[in-house]
Amino acid sequence: MIKPSYALTVSASTAALRVGAFTCEALTGALLERVAATDANVQAWAHLDREHAIATARAIDVNRPAGPLAGIGIGAKDIIATADLPTQLGSPIFADAQPSLDAQCVQRLKHAGAFVLGKTVTTEFAYLQPGKTRNPWNAAHTPGGSSSGSAAAVALGQVAAALGTQTNGSVIRPAAYCGVVGFKPTLGLLDFDGVNVFSWTLDTLGVFARSVDDCALVAASIADRGALDADVTASTAAPRLALLAEFPWVDVGTEQRAAMDAAVDRLRRAGAAVTRVALADRWRGANLVHRRIMLCEAVQHLGALQDRERAHMSAKLNAALDEGRAIATPDYVEAIAQRAEIIAALTEWLAPFDAVLAPSAPGPAPDDLTQTGDPSCCTLWSLAGFPVIALPMALAPNGMPLGLQLAAAQGRDRELLAVARWCEARLPFRGLV
Repeated sequence: MIKPSYALTVSASTAALRVGAFTCEALTGALLERVAATDANVQAWAHLDREHAIATARAIDVNRPAGPLAGIGIGAKDIIATADLPTQLGSPIFADAQPSLDAQCVQRLKHAGAFVLGKTVTTEFAYLQPGKTRNPWNAAHTPGGSSSGSAAAVALGQVAAALGTQTNGSVIRPAAYCGVVGFKPTLGLLDFDGVNVFSWTLDTLGVFARSVDDCALVAASIADRGALDADVTASTAAPRLALLAEFPWVDVGTEQRAAMDAAVDRLRRAGAAVTRVALADRWRGANLVHRRIMLCEAVQHLGALQDRERAHMSAKLNAALDEGRAIATPDYVEAIAQRAEIIAALTEWLAPFDAVLAPSAPGPAPDDLTQTGDPSCCTLWSLAGFPVIALPMALAPNGMPLGLQLAAAQGRDRELLAVARWCEARLPFRGLV
């Protein structure tokens, strides 16, 4: 046997486990050692029980489950229900709460042979109030949110993959800030049952890993059979990319622009056809449509809880729910109709392209632990339910990661992953692991 390394990818770990190069217990021990060595300043975990994780790994070694993720410990955002670990929603209201059932995605992870190593930190109810996690590249900076712990844990090699969710920018933004790959599939492709809901129209499960291949493998393992391919075949032909360099509701910083320009130049020299595009004027208020839907639906899920527990909710969440209460039903209905129009228009707009390329955040992670950064670069694709993948591409002058995102129309997840793999191979990025 060889000694397992925390730096192994999901794919490399499963291959080694299959041939008996090391045991699940040994791999889990290596990950827990990595947590012990790196987590003091980052604090990626809401709940991590070493004894429970080792006992689970030993049981896997004895039972030798089949499945594409056999023996892999994965982080799960702490709004995802787990029957054997607390699910606390980033809120003191649910401190030590213990669900009776696993979320559907956790059941499927287990069916694929994997297990939840621990619960990663989320912002409060997956909204904007930061949790305790800090950026692994520099602990004075935010890791992003709301899937902050998942992104940070993957960046540090504490796990090779982790689950998160996105309502606005909660997968793509922390992936960019922490220098990892983040994949948000088409809305509904991954079952949300058992995951705390903020907005039923917008909430989407996602995956963090250190490669496109690993994101695809994990996502395919928890999707319906045949919905995704576990093995990504990179595009044989250079992709046709639309370049949406900015959004009308957010200012993209000079560092992000410069890194995007350099990445586009590299992709063009590799053969990609990149066409600059702009968002049509009639959709320049899409961010407001998103906000109206999100906050109105959040009240449906959290309004009664706010009535009882306002004092135990953050000022940010209380303000958001109060704003949602003020949205009239006809305005919400109109926003839903506008969303449908936007989806149809964007689908037609992007038809000539394999994917659209855009900044994943306005810049690097802010030097401010009281916020999670601006999610506005992610809003359009979250509103439309389009699949999106974030790729790390460069370091800013201050040493913090910068990322880009690729999006495609609903249902084109396979094509998007293939394009992303092609781009990933031509955008070398050295992560923390």
